[in-house]
Amino acid sequence: MTSSASSSLKVIILGAGQGKRLLPLTADAPKALLDIGGQTLVHRQISAFAKCGLKDFVVITGYNAHLMETELETIAKELNIEIRTVFNPFYAVADNLASCWMARHEMDGDFIQVNGDNVFQADLAQCIIDGAKGDVTVATNFKDAYDADDMKVMMDGDRLTEVGKMLPVEAVDAEAIGFYVFKGNGPAAYRNILDEAMRDPFGLKQWFPSAVGLLAKQIEIGVVNVGDREWAEVDFPVDLQAARLMVAGW
Repeated sequence: MTSSASSSLKVIILGAGQGKRLLPLTADAPKALLDIGGQTLVHRQISAFAKCGLKDFVVITGYNAHLMETELETIAKELNIEIRTVFNPFYAVADNLASCWMARHEMDGDFIQVNGDNVFQADLAQCIIDGAKGDVTVATNFKDAYDADDMKVMMDGDRLTEVGKMLPVEAVDAEAIGFYVFKGNGPAAYRNILDEAMRDPFGLKQWFPSAVGLLAKQIEIGVVNVGDREWAEVDFPVDLQAARLMVAGW
């Protein structure tokens, strides 16, 4: 599954959050350390990317960062890869736009950014990597109906025009599933938009897709549909149960 095109990609994982909606399961450890079928969530993520030939990883830490660092050291040795961490000291008072801004110095070449609560296999990761053709690509999923918690996407043909949870459901074309690929001119454009967004008085309370939405006004952002490949996002206890049932079938 390894390809030379994908092996140069850096992976940036947003793993700073506690996951308060999963309490008491996350009382002592961040969401990314939850057990999913015998492996931590972050271990499953990194392993999936490693199977695609990726070896350079950055994990943004926050809540009980020392526990995450210990787990990442174990993963790095097991998979023979490099994992660096970026600590976000604002994790308790800011949303994940701030985490992305804290890691902007790592956005110095082609990279894929992924939410730290996604469970997936290497086939989905490879689909996204292979389908990312332009400067910025957002992984999407199509559904019959969208709910309030979906990160909704509006499109004009193949081009993403808007992304956010508050978009009117009647105008939604797809769901952003938490994978964003930046190549070529994309990383520099994203760094600039992160700086701009964090200067806003409300920047600390924004999710990073708001910055992607701003970026869509400046450059073309493409999408890649993951089709029927299995994945899960773990936000609530019911999601955790569903994810564990899903991986039991892998």
